[in-house]
Amino acid sequence: MAIIGSYALLLALALSAYSFLAGLYALTDNGRTARWLGESARRAGIAVFATVLLAAVVMVLAAFNDDFSIAYIFHHSNRDLPGPYKFATLWSGQEGSLLFWSLLLAAYGFVLRLRHKTDVRLFAYASVIIAAVQVFFLLLVTFPAHPFAVMQGALPADGNGLNPLLQYAEMVIHPPMLYLGYVGFTVPFAFALAALIMRYPGEKWIHITRHWTMVTWGLLTCGIALGAHWAYSVLGWGGYWGWDPVENASLLPWLTGTAFLHSVMMQEKRGMLKIWNMWLIFGTFLLSILGTFLTRSGVVSSVHAFAQSSIGDWFVVFLALISAVCLYFFWRNKSHLQSEHKLESMVSRESSFLFNNLLFLVACFAVLWGTLFPILSEWVQGHKITVGPPFFNRVMVPICLLLLFLTAVGPLLSWGKTSLDSLKRNFLWPTVASLVLGAVLVITPPSWGSPFGMRPWLDVSYFYSLMAVLLSALVAFTIISEFVRGGRVIRGKTGQSLLYSMAVLAHRNTRRYGGYIVHFGVIVMVIGFAGYAFNQDKEMEMGFGDQMTLGPYTLVCQSYTQEDKPNYGSEWAIINVMKGGRQIDTLFPERRFYKSSEQLATRPVIHSTLQGDLYLVYEGINQDTGRPIIKAHLNPLVPWIWMGIWIIIAGTIFALIPNTTPLRATAPARSKAEVVPAGVAD
Repeated sequence: MAIIGSYALLLALALSAYSFLAGLYALTDNGRTARWLGESARRAGIAVFATVLLAAVVMVLAAFNDDFSIAYIFHHSNRDLPGPYKFATLWSGQEGSLLFWSLLLAAYGFVLRLRHKTDVRLFAYASVIIAAVQVFFLLLVTFPAHPFAVMQGALPADGNGLNPLLQYAEMVIHPPMLYLGYVGFTVPFAFALAALIMRYPGEKWIHITRHWTMVTWGLLTCGIALGAHWAYSVLGWGGYWGWDPVENASLLPWLTGTAFLHSVMMQEKRGMLKIWNMWLIFGTFLLSILGTFLTRSGVVSSVHAFAQSSIGDWFVVFLALISAVCLYFFWRNKSHLQSEHKLESMVSRESSFLFNNLLFLVACFAVLWGTLFPILSEWVQGHKITVGPPFFNRVMVPICLLLLFLTAVGPLLSWGKTSLDSLKRNFLWPTVASLVLGAVLVITPPSWGSPFGMRPWLDVSYFYSLMAVLLSALVAFTIISEFVRGGRVIRGKTGQSLLYSMAVLAHRNTRRYGGYIVHFGVIVMVIGFAGYAFNQDKEMEMGFGDQMTLGPYTLVCQSYTQEDKPNYGSEWAIINVMKGGRQIDTLFPERRFYKSSEQLATRPVIHSTLQGDLYLVYEGINQDTGRPIIKAHLNPLVPWIWMGIWIIIAGTIFALIPNTTPLRATAPARSKAEVVPAGVAD
């Protein structure tokens, strides 16, 4: 099997190199030979997918067949490993995950090359750029990180097994989602660079890549969310985001990708921010590669990172080459990127997008600086200075609140210029409604279910949480007002119900109103984040019949026991959850010992309601008393985070649906009263 996989990768590398070199030559000549070479380069790129897929299939079959002659299988699998995790072996280690990255990139390239007739020359340039990126990753898996390296000496009877932290259902889908996002940004990057090299007229490359970018952004969002849920459900510390360097590495391209999705609308509708958008997509791709470098080079310490390796130097060289290519063609063709319009007013849709982008870039820089600071400090001073969650929270929370405010104000602004009287009129009732809701939250006693009631205003974390909820409400009421005002206009023309009219409105401009659904999902998540300020926790030994009280819950230890399974042994407790004098649930917090790797792992259990989570962790046994130690966390509003993710996914899918009626290329001017949302007129 190892021989088949190795030769498949060598063939893929040769095909990718041919696709790049032949395609590059074909772009410099218009003769018959060049056309033949260009077509052969395209077909070679298609064949790359088949060869890399063969190598990946060989790796998966080796895992299921317990072929420990392959070193990678020995280090990341074992005989008693359940089937789904044997499949996940493909991306669970350094070499396999790079093979998986190459497979996804080949798949994206496969789809792109099949659609080459959309714009033959632009797609040819993009295909060559993707082939160049493919060559780099295939070089990695062929030489410094070869996944089919063979074990030396006697064949081992069993493998070391998969990392216990990865033996969780979500880890079968979290890495693929994250990689699909990372790798997917190669496509809009390739089209952007191709358009710059060609001095491509207009914004057609943006229209072509719009769905690519939205799908990629949505997949990266899913990947980040699944990673947060995995950290919450497996690591046993009671949190979902710890500003870990590898967590930050996934957030960086998400921030710039989100900025690009917003600002690109200014280029489409007003011909503005062309240079800005070009560098946003360049930066997003570079940050995706940087995140991969941080994960795999060993320069940062993280529970998510792979082991120390020598491939970091390869990534540094690749980043330098890509940056040099982008800078060269930008300097050569920057005159092609001149804006067609200028900012006319600070109270306009353009200004809201501009400030939105600036805040995303400030957030990105803050996260990047905090992530790299320990590395930089070690280079300069000889020792690392760690930057922890307090720094990120202190910087990012105000930025996020400002972004929420712009999210609320943006829909009320028109292109060009907005009258202040109209803005005040449209902004009045959402503001009043959000203030009333805030007052209700503050005066509601905590015993009635509101964590915000009767708290000290001098507590900064409480103040930020309350502001987050108020601004989220403001965004929600603004979105509702946009749907209602537009629905009333359509109802007046069709005589249909308001609900039906709002559905028609949304289908006339799915991108705009799908974006509003995404924004609604974001504010639901923000409400979940706001509950962090009210977290509680308690730890104690719990023998038979012992009780622990936390918030409205009383925990009663009914029993504790041990169990032995082929893959692991476990210790767990049976905890009855009481509330209001009656039992509402029974939870089984557990700690496992994995035999092949000889590692311990916790398995927290969670009782969820809309008000929050009761989160129990089996910490171990007190050797003196023989009783288990249970740690309990009360985490208000956390389920709102996961609900928000589902709403964001739904909004992204809706935004990808074609409009029921064609949209005009430019935004129409609003009437003086500005009573009709742009989506209605389009």
